[in-house]
Amino acid sequence: MVEVKFHDIGEGMTEGEVVNYLVKVGDRVKVDQPLVEMQTDKMVAEIPSPTSGIVKKIHVEEGTTITIGSVLLEIDDGIAVVAESSSEQEVAAVLAPEKRSKPVHPPIVKQAPKRIIAAPHTRRIARENDVDIEQVVGSGSAGRVTDEDIYRFIRDRGRKGEEEVAVEKEVREAEETKVSAADTIPFIGIRKQIAMKMTASLSTIPHVTHFDEVDLTNLLEYRGELKEAGEHISVVAFFLKALTITLKEFPLFNARLEEENNVIKLLKDYHIGMATNTEKGLLVPVLRDVDKKSLKQVQDEMKALTKKAQEQKLAADDMKGGTFTISNVGPLGGIAATPIINHPQTSIIAFHKTKKMPVVMGDDEIKIRSIMTMSLSFDHRIIDGADSVMFTNRFIELIEHPKKLLLYLH
Repeated sequence: MVEVKFHDIGEGMTEGEVVNYLVKVGDRVKVDQPLVEMQTDKMVAEIPSPTSGIVKKIHVEEGTTITIGSVLLEIDDGIAVVAESSSEQEVAAVLAPEKRSKPVHPPIVKQAPKRIIAAPHTRRIARENDVDIEQVVGSGSAGRVTDEDIYRFIRDRGRKGEEEVAVEKEVREAEETKVSAADTIPFIGIRKQIAMKMTASLSTIPHVTHFDEVDLTNLLEYRGELKEAGEHISVVAFFLKALTITLKEFPLFNARLEEENNVIKLLKDYHIGMATNTEKGLLVPVLRDVDKKSLKQVQDEMKALTKKAQEQKLAADDMKGGTFTISNVGPLGGIAATPIINHPQTSIIAFHKTKKMPVVMGDDEIKIRSIMTMSLSFDHRIIDGADSVMFTNRFIELIEHPKKLLLYLH
């Protein structure tokens, strides 16, 4: 009988929610067949079967939150039956030796080269933890090495890290402490991951925030023209295109500081993270290669990613590789904020409330315009205040003259 456990599948997660079982008791499954969908801190992940066999028991109900190492279900892989049958044959041979007319010698079997059976994910865990997988004894079917075998090997060689100890302590204290749900809010899951990332960012990066205003009147009028022509393009799609143009002209805002190598790496990809508020916390899906996409492509992909975030269906790859981040809090209100940089990026921009205001135009005539406030936080180790002013000035120019964007569209 093989126990299928909930293992650490990356991103520093410590617990997950059972979203949906893909099998039921009595089903026959194959090796690596998806068994259950788990909602972790940042994504929905499938747990594959470590063996072939029949599902015998499901331990955890859908909707339940469990910690790493918890048993999800059991699979009968048939090994116990084979072993029992062999034992009966051996006992019969011992009890009735007179039936053997001559000694029976076991056949000589040539030892085949050692072949390690393990899933790609298991091999990756071994590599990342400096484990020679050939030294690990597999507990799965046909000697298959499982994730748990790798973790057991790491524990046995005395390399139990402080993070694992902290997780075990947290789980133990949570089980021992019985507090009414009306008195506390669990500090776990996405909320805890956000706290850890924000703390690390603020303790590493000297933040400076530059505030400015942009007149959206012309952009809103142009957007209205497109809408009448049957093209529905959101304001944020225009922002993303204008930002990639600006990032190319001011590359320090699309960079990485590699302190260990004493270099600033200027990135050639323009993958924009979009901070998205969901029922379970803040998620940042990444829209890739924005500079190579048309406004329509940006609009469609942005809409699809936002929907996946709201439905808790983002995969790990959907949130990796961002080079710059935006936060559009304008629909919620508020005129200013100091956004925290998504480390190891060097900057982040937040778009705030848009409101109609009287503005003195170039001819000294006062007109009512749609003015939006924005705030740009940047890493002051590599970016100066003057750079931030020039960056926002260029962005403002493109937004206030939106048809200029046509010159840069692919």
